[in-house]
Amino acid sequence: MSTLRNKVQLIGNLGNTPEVIQLESGKKLAKFSIATNETYRNAKGESVKDTQWHNIVAWGKTAEIIEKYLDKGNEVAIEGKLTSRSYETKTGEKRYVTEVSCTELLMLGK
Repeated sequence: MSTLRNKVQLIGNLGNTPEVIQLESGKKLAKFSIATNETYRNAKGESVKDTQWHNIVAWGKTAEIIEKYLDKGNEVAIEGKLTSRSYETKTGEKRYVTEVSCTELLMLGK
């Protein structure tokens, strides 16, 4: 079990056009969400489609590739690690965010 790490692999479709930000350091940051779908049969035998949304962030060269080639609806395979952070809103409310920090990206489909 010591070889297990924080690793996430997802295949899904982009829910929006990626937001790419260039930081003061010159490094690029891409933010977007992907939808993954699972289909199963419920107790009545009906087919049910379950969609889960995942927030993705990517840095550096990966962010540059995302900015250049990806758009809403594109199918991608993402590999990365699960990260959690918190921040405070302007009204002083504490918010928590869980996202996938993308280390590998594979463009699928057309």
